Amino acid sequence: MKIIKVMNNGEAGKVVSDLILDEIKNNSKAVLGLATGSSPITTYENIIKKTKDQSIDWSEVTTFNLDEYKGLESDHEQSYRYFMNDKLFNHINIKKVNTFVPSGMIDSNEEAVKYDQLISDHNGIDLQLLGLGINGHVGFNEPGSDFEGLTSIVDLTKSTIEANSRFFEKESDVPTQAISMGLKSIMNAKKIVLIATGESKALAVKNLVEGPISKEWPCSALLNHPNVTIVIDQEAGKLLK
Repeated sequence: MKIIKVMNNGEAGKVVSDLILDEIKNNSKAVLGLATGSSPITTYENIIKKTKDQSIDWSEVTTFNLDEYKGLESDHEQSYRYFMNDKLFNHINIKKVNTFVPSGMIDSNEEAVKYDQLISDHNGIDLQLLGLGINGHVGFNEPGSDFEGLTSIVDLTKSTIEANSRFFEKESDVPTQAISMGLKSIMNAKKIVLIATGESKALAVKNLVEGPISKEWPCSALLNHPNVTIVIDQEAGKLLK
């Protein structure tokens, strides 16, 4: 595991955007796994700017997002499809037909796991971007998640619902379920890059880096992956030995 320490979230965005854009420069048909939430926003802002400044071509790139809220249509303002279009896809020359986000309208795990087949049909994810939950979740794989889990419908914990309530008018509007890539789906990526900034992530970062590997901290599964880079600021890394 490679650890890159930065000063703040803004600097994290600069570092991570370079890692992602280097992937595309090395492979014009790169398959990227992307994340939502507050962690990657500065990354996407930097990607948009550098794509324009460096004339980077996204026309053959394919993307797969980690998750989507169950019950939200793709045009809902709080859906992750809407987020990705707004924060990234609408500002680069990627073909929308090559951008995949799990459907929030599916009703069974049989439908959900087709997402893994779709990823496999594209020869897997070259670089997977992750954020990190306060409780150690990656994607919406909450504590107790099966390390062998594939894409499925998942229940969100109270802490995750509370953390996401800032994006909704009131907490009762926050979906209680999501469709999420499983830990095995994530671990299948060739490279993983995780962003964690802020003091609230410090305990999760400690368990991610120092272990032990435990279902209590889903992020600790990444200790089994051969190519993980984590980008953290001083606050998120304050508990590390």
